[in-house]
Amino acid sequence: MTELAPIVACTLTGADLAAQADRWQKLRADAGLDRVATDDGLRTTFRDEPAVEQELSELVAVERECCAWASWELAREDGVLVMHARSTGDGVAALHGMLTES
Repeated sequence: MTELAPIVACTLTGADLAAQADRWQKLRADAGLDRVATDDGLRTTFRDEPAVEQELSELVAVERECCAWASWELAREDGVLVMHARSTGDGVAALHGMLTES
């Protein structure tokens, strides 16, 4: 049986999408350390601070709902907060386009 690729679409629209993008941009500017496109998505690192962890957790919670075609994981690795977003097919390209400098 062939597994169907997920439909890659965000369910946020208009002001909600803009607000989410602004929050990501602010967090990356204030606490972002690195952004790496991976074979299956995206890996971003942030300073490990309580306020950063809170905002990152809230942002990822929204992404898990609006972009359920990807898996969104948070972890601590080597003293930093790490967000892994992973997908397959067209989802990988979509993730590669996210959280870029604007």
